[in-house]
Amino acid sequence: MKHEDQLPSLFDEETHRPLAERLRPRSLQEVVGQEHLLATDAPVGRMVEQRRLVSAILWGPPGSGKTTIARLLAERTDVAFETLSATFSGVADLRKVFETARRRREVGQGTLLFVDEIHRFNRAQQDGFLPYVEDGTVVLVGATTENPSFELNGALLSRCRVFVLKRLDTTALNSLIERAERLTDRALPLDDDARQSLVAMADGDGRFLLNMVEQLQALSADTTPLDTAALTEQVQRRAPLYDKTHESHYNLISALHKSMRGFDPDAALNWLARMLDGGEDPLYIARRLVRFANEDIGTAEPQAVHQALAAWDVYERLGSPEGELAIAQAVVHLSTAPKSIAVYRAFGAARQRAHQTGSLMPPMHILNAPTRLMKDLGYGEDYQYDPDTPDGFSGANYFPDGMERETYYRPAASGHEENIRRRLDRWAALRNQDRNTET
Repeated sequence: MKHEDQLPSLFDEETHRPLAERLRPRSLQEVVGQEHLLATDAPVGRMVEQRRLVSAILWGPPGSGKTTIARLLAERTDVAFETLSATFSGVADLRKVFETARRRREVGQGTLLFVDEIHRFNRAQQDGFLPYVEDGTVVLVGATTENPSFELNGALLSRCRVFVLKRLDTTALNSLIERAERLTDRALPLDDDARQSLVAMADGDGRFLLNMVEQLQALSADTTPLDTAALTEQVQRRAPLYDKTHESHYNLISALHKSMRGFDPDAALNWLARMLDGGEDPLYIARRLVRFANEDIGTAEPQAVHQALAAWDVYERLGSPEGELAIAQAVVHLSTAPKSIAVYRAFGAARQRAHQTGSLMPPMHILNAPTRLMKDLGYGEDYQYDPDTPDGFSGANYFPDGMERETYYRPAASGHEENIRRRLDRWAALRNQDRNTET
């Protein structure tokens, strides 16, 4: 029997530190999934080898290693490491850090200031960094999950390099699991399929993965290997990365649009499901489908806009989840419909010309003459009523006086627009025939 002082303490520091903390890399080479930045011939790797730090913004998803990289940059270049969270820090905390950094600088030591969630500082607070970054009092390394070009001041952004961290892929996540098993000298109680499911459940977040691994390693050592169903009962799936007000919102709606435009209903349904699972307002999606029907399909498939409007109406009547099926049906219809931006381009060109020729009057023959005076002035004179002409087409000029005829609408050779194109070509031929007859 072991003596009492030989038993492991309930408060043993190493044993009770979170697994993610115990596995925190001790060198840049141990950081997984970010070789495009950290390799010796990559931007951050070269910077460390040359021991020339520059202020930087680390932009990447949660659990991709931003905090670890910042800490290792300080260690590898022998500068003091200060850390603040924009969520919990204010002006007083910043002043204290800057004053401490100034005193270090006077004795020849640099300071790396790591600011987590830097996008949460307001514009005035971000401006407060500028003089200290410019004069070298601190090397600023900010971490953000949001697009810096949207969330950070242009002045601050211009003084920092932006390094984009990748979501951890399957290889990187499996590497973390293997490290955890070596550190704890215990394999995870999972069968092969469950192991793959665990990686998928992490959704690219290394920290979240290690938290799930720690939960699983707390199970009894003689636990029968879990299958996927048993795994999902033991651990919680990571909530998908989605924020209705930030970049992921715009990324996913862009992906949905481009998948529909590219005739890929399966990819489009995937992005639709991702948005709905993330909590997006289905009515926002419905409005975007109506816009897509007009902008990307137009007269190539005139029913497209009606399908989109119907989906909007059905959802408003039924709500979730039943109404979401109508939105999915519209997504499939729009994805498989012929595409044309002919109307979109035609309207843009017409508006541009309208700005240039806005004062030109319509030709007199297409103006109404409700008074005797207007009739005497020539309003409506020689107007031809098209249905009464032999071809049902008069060929009259409807452009402003003093403006040559122009072509804006050029229908695509697909879908319903192919029929429109044939009609326009026929009318153009009749118009030319009348012109030749007159000459």
